Amino acid sequence: MGRFAVDVKVSNNTDVQGAAIGALSPEKIRTTLLRGVVDSGAAKLVLPASTVTQLGLNAIGEATVKYADQRTATRPVVEEVRLELQGRHGTFSAIVEPDRTTALIGAIVLEDLDFLVDSTKQCLVPRDPNRIVSEIE
Repeated sequence: MGRFAVDVKVSNNTDVQGAAIGALSPEKIRTTLLRGVVDSGAAKLVLPASTVTQLGLNAIGEATVKYADQRTATRPVVEEVRLELQGRHGTFSAIVEPDRTTALIGAIVLEDLDFLVDSTKQCLVPRDPNRIVSEIE
């Protein structure tokens, strides 16, 4: 497992799509930059509640989360999170953590954006620098 920090841009994807069709001015896209902790042992994207509020993301349900110390809690899940990382982007759902100040970038995001974790150099490496490679049967 690797854990290290990266800069990440998150936006409300509904705003991004509205701007793409001309229904929303691009300046009105709710977006923010924040530090993200890459954790290849985590599964999902986790965002601070303050970021979710700033982006105006809506909860679509709840998830039970399990912490490293074996505690569990119920947390809201939001959707339509556009995440940009090292020139690649995707749209994800995210778990909302009330006291968190950084994003947590788990394996689902890393796989979808096709990044390999270089734990020695503490960085993300695209498998192919020109495009995302997707394995299918």
